[in-house]
Amino acid sequence: MNSSGRLSAAQLDRAAGVLLGTAAGDALGAGYEFSYPAADAEVDLIGGGPFGFAPGEWTDDTSMAIAVARVSATGADLRESAALDAVAAGFGEWFAGGPRDVGNQTRAVLAHNSTTAAQMQARAAALTGRTGGNGSLMRTAVVGLAYLGDAAGCAEAAAQVSRLTHADERAVQACQLWSHAIRYAVLTGTFDGVRDYLSRHPELASFWGPLLEQAETGEPSDFPHNGWVVHALQTAWWAITRAAARDCTHLQQALELCVRAGHDTDTTAAIAGGLLGARWGASAVPQRWRRMLHGWPGMTARNLVALGVLTARGGADDADGWPSVPRMDYTRWDNGNVAVHPHDGGVLLGGADAVAAGGFDVEVALCRMGSADPGHERVEVWLIDADDANPNLAFVLDDAARTVQTLRAEGKRVLLHCVQGRSRTPTVAARYAQLLAQDPDQVLTAMPWAQPRTELWDAVVGENPTGTGRRDLEPTPEPVSVQIYEQDNLFVSAHIRDDGDLEIAGQDLSPPEAFGDEYEYFISVKTTDIPTVVAALGGQPGDDILVLLKAHGEQIVSGGEQKWLRSLGIEPDLHTWW
Repeated sequence: MNSSGRLSAAQLDRAAGVLLGTAAGDALGAGYEFSYPAADAEVDLIGGGPFGFAPGEWTDDTSMAIAVARVSATGADLRESAALDAVAAGFGEWFAGGPRDVGNQTRAVLAHNSTTAAQMQARAAALTGRTGGNGSLMRTAVVGLAYLGDAAGCAEAAAQVSRLTHADERAVQACQLWSHAIRYAVLTGTFDGVRDYLSRHPELASFWGPLLEQAETGEPSDFPHNGWVVHALQTAWWAITRAAARDCTHLQQALELCVRAGHDTDTTAAIAGGLLGARWGASAVPQRWRRMLHGWPGMTARNLVALGVLTARGGADDADGWPSVPRMDYTRWDNGNVAVHPHDGGVLLGGADAVAAGGFDVEVALCRMGSADPGHERVEVWLIDADDANPNLAFVLDDAARTVQTLRAEGKRVLLHCVQGRSRTPTVAARYAQLLAQDPDQVLTAMPWAQPRTELWDAVVGENPTGTGRRDLEPTPEPVSVQIYEQDNLFVSAHIRDDGDLEIAGQDLSPPEAFGDEYEYFISVKTTDIPTVVAALGGQPGDDILVLLKAHGEQIVSGGEQKWLRSLGIEPDLHTWW
């Protein structure tokens, strides 16, 4: 199970991308399985193939990964018998539904109808002949996600989950190597985990090292039998290292290469997709694909993101209840602001409160919206209104705007919104204006309340939204901030935000090594609760809360800010990365 620790915004994006990348590769390859696409053939989510999948439908690869993820998302330790029994039961549930595509080795195990993981592993170990298929490697990605803080535990769990259907030692080793590479990619944003695993296990380097080198320098014809776990891993690694892009479009390029390599296209692309998603994040998976993704057990892309995030967090939601909460509560930011896009009357621009007003066919949400079915099509974009929190910022803004363009081409009326409609919404609306060959600055005229974050706006327009041709904005004053605590590389400050709320911000420059170089958190207290805090600190009505916090910072931080506030009957909002 995952060790405690906070993930940065980029790490959480990458964690969310693991299952999403797996499914994207799986569904992309499904229409080409057991074939070799011609060099000039288009590779897309076409569906079909030998098993007649629908466009965007994932196959056994993702379905079996979901059976693992439904257990890991509870925080269960996949090495324990109860968790393994639950995974085995999930495999059985999926198999009992009569899936169209099942690997021969997996079928031989699951047809035995084992009732426990131990029985299933015994059945797998008893198989004879060629038992080194790729059927356990294709589903191993989520194991890496479940042990971000525990490399040894990751290897142990990968072996146990593999042995439920594939006891062959090469299959087990491949799962351990790939799971480690995925956890490493989520934590560091690199593909270096493949070699890092071999450096930790030199006894395996003599076998796997030359095979990785062959994949990096050779061609798919050098490892053509990719139904075998060794050649499957090589095919995935070949595609990842051969794709030329150096930005997040690398994910799409590498998955296409997997498909063009041919034969077991859905599985090799699913294997590659798990690592690619771990490296580039959910935000790198284009919305055109995400809108189409679906499969057993009645899930869509949104469910895969939730399973990935919960697994990475050890089964825990964040302080706002996300991703499990049915609906995010944004009522405190309701403002009633809605505008029509200045260049397209079929696009509404606003905040989250505009959803309830209706008047649209499709909602494009630039913020988290919860797990409940909204009753209409909802496109959720992974975009954070904070500086340095969006590694794929230019791609995400462009992809969101192109999604609006696609929806309009489908004849649908679109609501484009974030929480307040102040920053993310006008920025994407400006990019949409550019796609229409229109002036993006007119978006600010249509939305007089907008104050787009400089980093976001600059990624689209190229300069701050002030000056000639733009709404004459008064510069937002920098809030007065006081440092209330400093010790052992932990720095905590406080300031009053523009909306009058108190914000306590912490930065730890030396968290546990596995969770990166630093992390930050932001705790906000409503304006109406500030008098309670003043009184608790011995102040009088009208006293400066920042002065009191500076004087009593150690009292607050040493026991945990949230715990202290709750002891006062205040339920603070924790916005760690969102």
